[in-house]
Amino acid sequence: MLEAMAMADPKNDKPTRGNARERQGWLARIAPGVRGAFVKRETPENLWVKCPDTGEMIYRPDLEAAWWVTPAGRHMRIGPDLRFKYTFDDGVFEPLDSPTVAEDPLRFFDGKSYKDRLAAARKATGEPDAVAIGAGRIGGTPAVALVQDFAFMGGSLGMAAGEAFIAAARAAIAREAPLVAFTAAGGARMQEGTLSLMQMARTTLAIQEMKRARLPYIVVLTDPTTGGVTASYAMLGDIHLAEPGALIGFAGPRVIEQTIRETLPPGFQRAEYLVEKGMVDRVVARHELPVVLGSILKTLMMARDGSKAA
Repeated sequence: MLEAMAMADPKNDKPTRGNARERQGWLARIAPGVRGAFVKRETPENLWVKCPDTGEMIYRPDLEAAWWVTPAGRHMRIGPDLRFKYTFDDGVFEPLDSPTVAEDPLRFFDGKSYKDRLAAARKATGEPDAVAIGAGRIGGTPAVALVQDFAFMGGSLGMAAGEAFIAAARAAIAREAPLVAFTAAGGARMQEGTLSLMQMARTTLAIQEMKRARLPYIVVLTDPTTGGVTASYAMLGDIHLAEPGALIGFAGPRVIEQTIRETLPPGFQRAEYLVEKGMVDRVVARHELPVVLGSILKTLMMARDGSKAA
């Protein structure tokens, strides 16, 4: 009796390979491999990027091939790795370490601890802080470059960024090479209070060391460069270049309009507007930056070497 019940139990009635194939349908019998060809594949979430200006959806590989410049001409924000790759000859550079600093000395809390914000920014960017340093050749001229990453807490200037700037300047002096700074920041880092504001003076002193060594200091202003960064090392270069459409200023246009209660002119605080006002020397497209920087650095270093020989 038990054996009969076991035999009748559906759980024990396992289909043979032949029965399984019959249930799959006629297509599986005549072409077993066709079924797998129509399996749903996962599509990467970031395969398409939306242009901020036109709303056009751009195929990511095409945008990468265009150095992250949209067909409408918008220069998208990029991080240190891509910036170094695009700037240095053949994309070859030596990463330079930044000094370590005390974290969260004020134990700042604004609904979320500063340490947690740093951890989140590091996880998102893969960088220890907002400024990265690299050394290599630009147009054949040895140079040191530093890049501010706006993706890291808005590229804000704190103790770590200040120390990194000073380290970059001293590395340039030790190598007798020019320094190129790619700026992108929302200003000083509020979580560090006065310690953050002190970096404006300290970076200015580092630039003075560059000048005493008669080494060029070039600034490339990228979108956006504002606040305490604009009020210090972003405006102390020997030559100021800017990417097209970059927002450059101290306070943002919305704050200015609310303060003076007037409508600002079109293009106010944008790179092209500031060229007309003499605040920026030249607006240079991203594809042209390596050649333009190489020419400038070569000319300035030739003049320096010639004056030393004389």
